[in-house]
Amino acid sequence: MSPVIPVPAPVTARPAQPYVRVRDLERDLTARVDGEVRFDPGSRGAYSTDGSNYRQVPLGVVVPRTVEAAAEAIAVCREHGAPVTSRGGGTSLAGQTCNVAVVIDWSKYCDRLVSVDADARTCVVEPGIVLDVLNARLAPTGLMFGPRPSTHSQCTLGGMIGNNSCGSTAQAYGKTADNVSRLEVLTYDGTRMWVGATDDEEYARILAGGGRRAEIYRELREIVAADAGEIRRRFPDIPRRVSGYNIDQLLPGGDFHLARALVGSEGTLVAVLRAELCLVPAPAAESLVLLGYHDIIAAADAVPRIAAHRPLQLEGVDDKLIDYERRKGMHPDAVKRLPEGGGWLMVSFGAGSQREADERARALTHDLGGTEHEPHVAFFDDERTEKQLWELRESGLGATARVPGMHETWEGWEDSAVPPERLGGYLRDLRGLLEDHGYGAASLYGHFGQGCVHTRIPFDLVTADGIAAFTSFLGRAADLVVSYGGSLSGEHGDGQARGQLLPRMFGDTVMAAFGRIKAVFDPGDRMNPGKIVAPYRVDENLRLGTGWTPADPRVHFGYPEDDGSFQRAVMRCVGVGQCRRHDGGVMCPSYRATREEEHSTRGRARLLFEMLGGHADSPVGDGWRSEAVRDALDLCLACKGCKHDCPMNVDMATYKAEFLSHHYARRLRPAAHYSMGWLPLWARLAALAPRAANALAHGPGTAALLKRLGGVDPARTLPAFAGARFSDWYRRRGPRGGGERGPVLLWPDTFTDNFAPRIGRAAVDVLEEAGYRVLVPPRTLCCGLTWISTGQLGVARRVLRRTVRALTPLLRRGVPILALEPSCASVFRDDAAGLFPHDRDVARLAEQTRTLAELLTGAEGWEPPRIGGTAVSQPHCHHHSVLGYDTDRRLLERAGVRLDVVGGCCGLAGDFGFTAGHHEVSMACAEQELLPAVRAAGPDTLVLADGFSCRTQLEQAGTGRRALHLAEVLAAAGRDRAEGTRADGSGTRADQAGADATRAGADGTRPVRGGR
Repeated sequence: MSPVIPVPAPVTARPAQPYVRVRDLERDLTARVDGEVRFDPGSRGAYSTDGSNYRQVPLGVVVPRTVEAAAEAIAVCREHGAPVTSRGGGTSLAGQTCNVAVVIDWSKYCDRLVSVDADARTCVVEPGIVLDVLNARLAPTGLMFGPRPSTHSQCTLGGMIGNNSCGSTAQAYGKTADNVSRLEVLTYDGTRMWVGATDDEEYARILAGGGRRAEIYRELREIVAADAGEIRRRFPDIPRRVSGYNIDQLLPGGDFHLARALVGSEGTLVAVLRAELCLVPAPAAESLVLLGYHDIIAAADAVPRIAAHRPLQLEGVDDKLIDYERRKGMHPDAVKRLPEGGGWLMVSFGAGSQREADERARALTHDLGGTEHEPHVAFFDDERTEKQLWELRESGLGATARVPGMHETWEGWEDSAVPPERLGGYLRDLRGLLEDHGYGAASLYGHFGQGCVHTRIPFDLVTADGIAAFTSFLGRAADLVVSYGGSLSGEHGDGQARGQLLPRMFGDTVMAAFGRIKAVFDPGDRMNPGKIVAPYRVDENLRLGTGWTPADPRVHFGYPEDDGSFQRAVMRCVGVGQCRRHDGGVMCPSYRATREEEHSTRGRARLLFEMLGGHADSPVGDGWRSEAVRDALDLCLACKGCKHDCPMNVDMATYKAEFLSHHYARRLRPAAHYSMGWLPLWARLAALAPRAANALAHGPGTAALLKRLGGVDPARTLPAFAGARFSDWYRRRGPRGGGERGPVLLWPDTFTDNFAPRIGRAAVDVLEEAGYRVLVPPRTLCCGLTWISTGQLGVARRVLRRTVRALTPLLRRGVPILALEPSCASVFRDDAAGLFPHDRDVARLAEQTRTLAELLTGAEGWEPPRIGGTAVSQPHCHHHSVLGYDTDRRLLERAGVRLDVVGGCCGLAGDFGFTAGHHEVSMACAEQELLPAVRAAGPDTLVLADGFSCRTQLEQAGTGRRALHLAEVLAAAGRDRAEGTRADGSGTRADQAGADATRAGADGTRPVRGGR
């Protein structure tokens, strides 16, 4: 017989943390772990918080290349007594993934789909794989992993397992725990094993094998059996009980499913090395029904009847959330599609065919008709509209986080859950509780089909009184949800946010059982200490708190949407992590290329937060002189993708320019700042002798020297100056045509004017054919873009002020300003107002700046010439993020073009791709979407790119394709129209447009057929 081993005492108070010799720990990790070991200030600052209210600076960060390397890292930590915290996407809202520990980031390398068994409907994955990536790889099998949190584009399976994540599709597929078959786990003491369901026969075999595994199984069974009655009584039988350990999975008479018991343990018991997941068939078709009710409580009262129809998703949205989205201009098309009401349910049905899905939706609306739950109805079954509407719901966190005119809102009570049949009553009481505490502005929305309620609450987390009110509210809210037979957490887990409150839900006996379970796996409390068991208080380790005293320095930009405060602007980041997604939109190209937290928008925002101080233990010192912040910002492409794609509209390009201005104040700058930052000046000088300038820039003996002196990457070829500037040509030529539509100032930006005058000439042809009288400035002016991007903001202000003064007479007459280069248009529409927030003429400049598509489509009666054929289009990043590309898309579709719009960033991004040391990242960005799309395009497919950077990247990437500006294509097609020809839609007209556009140039280039 095996010896009887006593059950360990529970962990009820945090054991004293042993002293860790950090430098010795770093040395041994570096020597023994196959991965990236980082104890530098930048890494520690970037990982100091997650998506929660909490902040703890880690000892260091390990990014293992394999799961074996991760196991070795834990072994080294064990030898040094160092705590360990696992981290995936880092979007946790309860503080699970920040700790004073060695943070193991699984997301960069440990992201393999190890195997798939389609017949058994299972797969094995490593913990760092992102949910959307997994499902994309599974797509050929027709299977998918069912639970789908709103962070599906960036959350990892390891994080989902740690939190027991759910999402909207849990309505049909259950929580993550319900979809896990087995786990390969590692305890802090080095025990490694696969765990899953264990019948009596298997349990006997495990005990017979002896050793640490047998000890764990025996002790777990004894602990749970001893308190089985209280566990059954205290564990609410609801779909969304996520709080606490899942020890109900170990109760006598069940499967003794240790894998599912470990799901949701938040890294406090074991590290997950691999997971065998249960898969479900992906629906072939979906339909969506929107149901409008008087208010959100009436909508909640209707949930049980609707849930009986077994929908795929059943979500609730209140009028406050919709109002906040309207205020922030989020998803305007989707908001317009909502039926009448003050509270809405979004109900989707999946099926094997569209007809079947639609029939299920109609059966629901028929069943509700004539009852007390009869709603206003809107029905959709087209994929594009459904996607827009689901984005409206999934943007709830971003919509409620920074609402104009409202106090800041925070997590803390953001995912409570109750029995769905009691949801209406709970919402009534919760709303009353919020009102009692002065938090009535909080929106209520969430996974209503499973009784899970999301909200963000305007807590005051800075003053002592505010924090006291915060803790008082949490206690009363916990009691309220327990009184409804609910769970403190229905999705996000406990971590530090709810750990202290768990006794209110589970009572002393079950909490003691949790402590004994913790002691079985981790008696020294080394695995993510202070979370769930023996937790920190809810008011400890706050990211803000009463001791938070950040600097708010004087700055160059106005930050009008952040009360003029750089510190408040930096605080826009709430950690949702959309900057870490792998595709879609533009944000964040450097993260997609490097997969580094420091090179995500979120990571940079965290470092800027740390740079501003406020906490004595901040690892990022030296303020504006911080080298850690400089290094993190170095790979920011200033694409402004985050300004559009981030739900909080974080504008890292502006923050980077601000930082560089202060960092290099009264100091020598990098060479690239003087060469490319002052490009407009060098271009003006080169225009005096362009042949000599080109000979110098491309000569066999001078090109390399010039690039070295200018801080240009040796792999780059410097663009050639045109033989004659566009502006010089036009001033000699002068305006022509009737100009019946009035004047328009065609802005001769540095790139069009000096490198691609053919585009300016093409634009003149298009504008005059459309009835405009074209003007150009009487002398050389500049928007200041290159000085802004390199942080030379004093020069940029002087340049812009000179430009605005010169344009003032036209601006005050209401003359539109046409900018052909998107980055320069972006300066006029965005950056200029930031640098001169109170200048009315600058505001006029922003209001009157147009893209070519905007100007033409706004001209009443103008119709585009027929182009036809197909086109691959690369919107410039600033076109996507600041100007908006929908107008261009619609214009091209009206012209008969079948358009494929490429996402992502070209990777060149002005000076970025030319700067020494950036070439590899630049090309990696281009390989994300742009280059594969162009290579896959047919020979007669037009390649469109309005941005000089995008066209240059394509030219220098060796694709053999030439990209055209919209002006070139319209000019060529317009000549055809004038000649009475028309396209046949076969693609030959597109081919001719490319040749004609090239032929129209004045820069000495040879005609290129079809963009080849």
